[in-house]
Amino acid sequence: MRKAQQGIALLTVLLVMSLALLITAGMLRSHRLALHSSAQQIHQLQLRQLSIAGETWGRQRLRDMLVDPKAVVAAGQGWATGTPALDSENARIEVQIEDLAGRFDMTALLGKAPVDEVIAQRWLRLQTLLEVTPVPASTLQGLSLSDISQLRQVPGVDARWLTRMQPWLALLGCGGLLNINTASATLLATLEGVTSDMARRLVAERPLQGYASVQDFTFLPALIGLGVQSQGLGIGSRWFRITTEVRLGQSRLRLESDMARNLETGKWHLLQRRFLAPQHSESS
Repeated sequence: MRKAQQGIALLTVLLVMSLALLITAGMLRSHRLALHSSAQQIHQLQLRQLSIAGETWGRQRLRDMLVDPKAVVAAGQGWATGTPALDSENARIEVQIEDLAGRFDMTALLGKAPVDEVIAQRWLRLQTLLEVTPVPASTLQGLSLSDISQLRQVPGVDARWLTRMQPWLALLGCGGLLNINTASATLLATLEGVTSDMARRLVAERPLQGYASVQDFTFLPALIGLGVQSQGLGIGSRWFRITTEVRLGQSRLRLESDMARNLETGKWHLLQRRFLAPQHSESS
């Protein structure tokens, strides 16, 4: 009887110890998961802080390099070049600043009034150049858009159309003109009579500090007789995008920060931020 009681007691002790070990193991596992989760959160916070640092560098560069809000804005100026000295141990920050007025401004197509025929034809040529099924300018008339991605809801706009077109489009609001000093060859090839080869030469031969007036551009010997219209064209900008790519260990994060400047006060304003997955290649 005593041996049976001792056996039962031993089994009880073993069961209690096993239960204690299971509880301890569960607690350790929960603790490890909590530590891992905390480490992930800290890592993501570091990525975001580094991307904001890149944005801050870009904003300061715009302030320093574009002092006069009404001055010429050109792709060869200092604001468009340079690399921030922001690298730290195990981290790398790359910053690019883009003049959004170098894109096609969708705002010109969204008004309630009929779209200007010159702008409508440039819109058609852009789609033709990018080899997508054209969406007529009249389809967009009267729409209210706050982001280019909302075009996906427009009849005729599919995933391929949006992927091809989005890198060349912007929503600048009232007064947005295509900046001939920063526009890519693709956008210049939408102008009247300008071929793709000619547009590439125009970009290659464009003055680093830009054209002082639209007329200086339209009166170029290569353009005379082609019928290039000056309407919708400009030489400045108040809209810019700061794109920051951050690498921290094996992780990457991309931040797009859209900035606008008040032409009267010269003050800069952050319009929006977008944290995105990194892109290995950008359209140019």
